[in-house]
Amino acid sequence: MLSPFMRSRPVLAAICIFFLIAGACAAEPRRIVIAVWDGMRPDFMTAEMTPNLWQLTQRGVFFAQHHSVYLSATEVNGTAIATGAYPARSFVIANTDFRPAIDAQEAIAIEDPATVARGDAINAGHYLGAPTVAELLHARGLRTAIAGSKQVALLHDRAPRADKPDASAVVFQGATLPAELAKRLASAHGAFPATAATQDTIARDAWTTQVLIGSLWKDGVPPYSLLWLAEPDASQHATGPGSAQSLAAIRSSDANLGLVLADLEKRGLLATTDVFVVSDHAFSTIARKVDVAVELSAAGFKAKRAAPGGLKPGEVLIVSNGGSTLVFVGDHDADVVDRLAAQMQTQDWAGVIFSRTAIKGTFLLAAAHIDSPDAPDLVVSLRWSEGKSANGTRGLHTSDLAASSTRLGNHASLSTYDMHNTLVAAGPDFRAGVRNPLASANTDLAPTILWLLGYRDEAGRMDGRVLSEALVAADGPPLRGVTAERLHAHRELPGGGTWSQYLQIVEINGVRYLDEGNGAFVPAAK
Repeated sequence: MLSPFMRSRPVLAAICIFFLIAGACAAEPRRIVIAVWDGMRPDFMTAEMTPNLWQLTQRGVFFAQHHSVYLSATEVNGTAIATGAYPARSFVIANTDFRPAIDAQEAIAIEDPATVARGDAINAGHYLGAPTVAELLHARGLRTAIAGSKQVALLHDRAPRADKPDASAVVFQGATLPAELAKRLASAHGAFPATAATQDTIARDAWTTQVLIGSLWKDGVPPYSLLWLAEPDASQHATGPGSAQSLAAIRSSDANLGLVLADLEKRGLLATTDVFVVSDHAFSTIARKVDVAVELSAAGFKAKRAAPGGLKPGEVLIVSNGGSTLVFVGDHDADVVDRLAAQMQTQDWAGVIFSRTAIKGTFLLAAAHIDSPDAPDLVVSLRWSEGKSANGTRGLHTSDLAASSTRLGNHASLSTYDMHNTLVAAGPDFRAGVRNPLASANTDLAPTILWLLGYRDEAGRMDGRVLSEALVAADGPPLRGVTAERLHAHRELPGGGTWSQYLQIVEINGVRYLDEGNGAFVPAAK
């Protein structure tokens, strides 16, 4: 069923003409609205299933080669969208990580509010290694509105603040900054749906959307707003991409987008607002589940999921992120690290292996921009294939799921189906009806947004690039060349057989986009 927005002919007419009159609106204040559909694959965007998003695609720019940063996971890419920084510089390389300064015994959830507060406390306010768009705009006296039905929204704007009329608001999974705002939102919109069961995620998204347009925008739409929707991620985890439940979740996200667009039109702001619809990552169906800690323990390593008393020399801490796994070795013991790499290179669940220091048959962490200060000794992206699921959806992968074995869909690997996500941009600053074939990534949103808002020096200091080829104005940074390369690594293993892996990379203006990567062990011929 079409949303009320799509049934409104005046609204459709406004969408059709506001790109044509953009020149007349150039002097009007610019506003940016980002809608994040968590886990949205671009191949599920159709005129029938996502009419509101489809209309934006037809009237704006569809980025046909858009990418997640690796690891293709929520907190990693939420931070990339917020900062325009590679994971190595933002410090967020995984959803679940080991940060001994925060917790010396167990892995942490990067987005957990207590973790965020602790990280800021021990790093003088720099839990993230790069400033966010919201923080940069606050420093210039501009108001922002961040609303997410997941805690990842907190990473965009996390500083405590006083409850005052002009305060920039943050809503993250029902909690708020300033804290006093929560009571007013509950009074106006009811309580945030309490349970996290999959069937309630759609209700959480609806509540969060109403909070943004009904309360955070009550006194006017600020220059920068972000709405983070938890669907279709939750449904795809529970039932797999392409399931009836997942398709219903996509329709729900599209309906929420329609409400946002309708509200902008009602306020007379659609013609002066650039709208981005992006996903943090895409999705695969789990074809096989492994427990990497169990596998490595069986091979004779002291592998574990927690480190009571701290990680001791030679011990191995395994931190699962679904399609990829982080491996930490006590005291970075070089012999243990090398033996671990060699063991994983014989396994049929390993795809691409990255290492802190040079090891035969691996790529350095820096090749994937995941060489953060607390980076693990090894990272393995698990094996994937082009096969189809029972739902008829392409993209299968192996998942390290010791802590969440009920999941049917997952992500975080270097599969092309995890790494190629969704981006559509439409508004007065964007060309109309364009399919952009050039590579782009979530790191490119922040510099593009700051460029459009007039903060060009800040845009130029980010790791991502301004998406000049998609803009109406010709004054964006020029394209200086596009290159593609395929990195290879091999290792002849002592027991016989060869390990081979590859990493496909596209580079534009010095910005590197990881396209996909995989690997395999070939036993020696008998």
